[in-house]
Parts: sequence; C-alpha cells; structure tokens
Amino acid sequence: AKKAGLPLGISFHADHAWRFYEPSQMSDSEGDKKGVPYDGRMTRQDGKGKWWEGLDPQDLYAQNHPLSQGNIHGQWEWGNGCVRPTQEYITNFYNRTIQCINRYRPDVVYYDATVLPFEQISDCGRRLVAHQYNRSIRLNNGQNRAVALGKILSEEQRRAITWDVERGAPNAIIPEPWQTCTCLGGWHWNEGISRNNHYKQAPQVIRLLIDVVSKNGNLLLSVPLRADGTFDEHEHKILEGIRAWMTQNGEAIYATRPWHHFGEGPVADSDIKMNAQGFNEGSYAKMDAREVRFTQTARYLYAIPLGWPEDGRVVVKSLRKGNPDHQKKIKEVELLGYGRLKARQTDEGLVVTLPAEPVNAIAPVLRIRK
Repeated sequence: AKKAGLPLGISFHADHAWRFYEPSQMSDSEGDKKGVPYDGRMTRQDGKGKWWEGLDPQDLYAQNHPLSQGNIHGQWEWGNGCVRPTQEYITNFYNRTIQCINRYRPDVVYYDATVLPFEQISDCGRRLVAHQYNRSIRLNNGQNRAVALGKILSEEQRRAITWDVERGAPNAIIPEPWQTCTCLGGWHWNEGISRNNHYKQAPQVIRLLIDVVSKNGNLLLSVPLRADGTFDEHEHKILEGIRAWMTQNGEAIYATRPWHHFGEGPVADSDIKMNAQGFNEGSYAKMDAREVRFTQTARYLYAIPLGWPEDGRVVVKSLRKGNPDHQKKIKEVELLGYGRLKARQTDEGLVVTLPAEPVNAIAPVLRIRK
C-alpha cells in the first residue's frame, strides 16, 4: 500500500470474537450428529495422537467459558447477559494489536467497537490509542498523523478519536471530521448478491459520497472480494462508474470543506435519526435531483445536485438574491466537464440552465467563484 502511495488502514474485530464464536461450543439440533459438541471447547489435551497434537484450539476460539445469554446484538457493550472476557483474552488482543501497530505503522486503525475495544470493562482500548498516537508523534517530528476510529462516540470522545458511523450518516455538519463505512453489498463477498447484482450501483455510491463530504465526513467503501482476492464483473463496472465521475468532478470532493449549510432538499430537511452505530442508510437511498449539496475550497463554492433534473433547470435556494451566506453577486457559473452556463440570481434562488445532454451519468457539479 505504501509503495503505491496509499494510506494503510487496519481494522480490528477480534474483541467481539469472544461472543461471536460461542456457537462453536454448541452442537447440531437434529441429524446423526445431534448433540455431538462442536470443537469450541476442545483443549490441547484433545489433540493427543492427532495431526494437531501440541496445538491448543483455545488459542483460536477462546471458547472454554460459559455461554452468554440473550441477543448478541444487544451485548456490544459487554452487558445484557454477555459473559465477560477474561483478562487473558483482553491482554492477548492488546498484544496482537500493538504488534500490528509497531510492525506495519498503519495510518488508520479501525476498531469495530462502541467507543474502543473493551471500553466498558477495561482501559485496553485507550492504552492502544495512546500508544498509536505517541508512536506517530515520535516518528513525525512531534506531529500526530495517526487516526483511530470508534463508534457511538460522545461529543467529548470525538475530540480524541474519529467517529465512525456504520452504514449511515448524521443529517448535519459535524464539527470534527468523521467517517461512514459502507459496502457495495454484504461485508463479505456473497455468491447470491453477485449473481443477482444486488450491489449499490455507482450513482448511489456517488450520491452517498457527496452527501457525506458535505457534512465534513469521509466515505470508507468496502468492495467485497472473492476468495482469490479479485472483484467480480459487476463490481468492476461499478468501480469504473465511480472512477469516471470522480475523474471529471473530483475537485469538488478532494481537499474541500463544508459550506455554511451542507445542503437543501426533502432529505436534507428531514429529521433522520440514527440507530445504534448508524444504520440509517436507507433514509438516503432515494436522494435525487431535488437534493443539492455544497462543498467549498478557498476559491470556489460547489453546488452539486444529486441527479440530472428532467427539465434541465436547477434552482439553488440557498443562493437566492440577498442570501446572507454568499452576499457577493454571482457572475459566473461553470459546469465541470462542460464550461460556463446561463445563470441568474432571483428571489427564488440561483437559477441555472444545464446543457441538453448530461456530461456524465450521475450528477452535475456547479462551480461558483467565491
């Protein structure tokens, strides 16, 4: 990754393997293996005379403990009937994570946990982040360039680690940089999803990206890979669609900042709630040309409708004549990939006439000199 000039990120999920692997303690409920235990509770002694003699399955499963009671999805904070992990298990997680940070120097460390790993029962996660940040400071002449991500953060916690919203987004500009993580399909490659092409297509991905960036966020997009490390033909087409739009319009995304308002439109004006880690992505699935999102640089303001209007006319209400956020008269509007457009400011908004033929397959980007 680093030879290719890419930031290196590592994600850690093994803290919750303590609970996720508990089915390995169980058995079939029917058939000729009914009641025969799986291998979750096996120990080193069970390997005597077998090919794995001398190895301890507990180093893999860590399941020689009582079963938790209750719903796994309500136990993300180690309560509600969850059997708490042992100190040995927590220490093992800590040591392996430290080893990865020291060996690979990741730019980003993603923790799939409420706040940080074991936050509610241990200081393990805080010690990991402190080590990551302090090490980065030593390696970068006194500056911390490392990023750690956690979920369901308070405003105070967002000042220390970066907030990750899983498959969703807040419907407001967040003062601190944040991230949403989502996926083209499932979190792992799925034959049925691939066969039926039940993926997010390029237009939906780009609309999500624009919306998130307008709110001071970053989009982490997972592209599920087959067992041989390749993506399928549907994913290839989606990635090509993303590349085509970004090649033409990337200046409205990269190195931009939020404007006074993130956007306007029916979705922008809605009171969209988040569910636990996020999981409100469906509320954004129907964004269309009625939605406009804003980004800016020192030189330009970008107004981005999330689709091509059928009548070829865009009305940006936030840029109406006499608006308080852009009081300078707008003399020129350009469409990226095309050139100057006819535009006029009215009491209704900035009225822009688009060309008869779209210049890309997803969404127009209006560039306005500040």
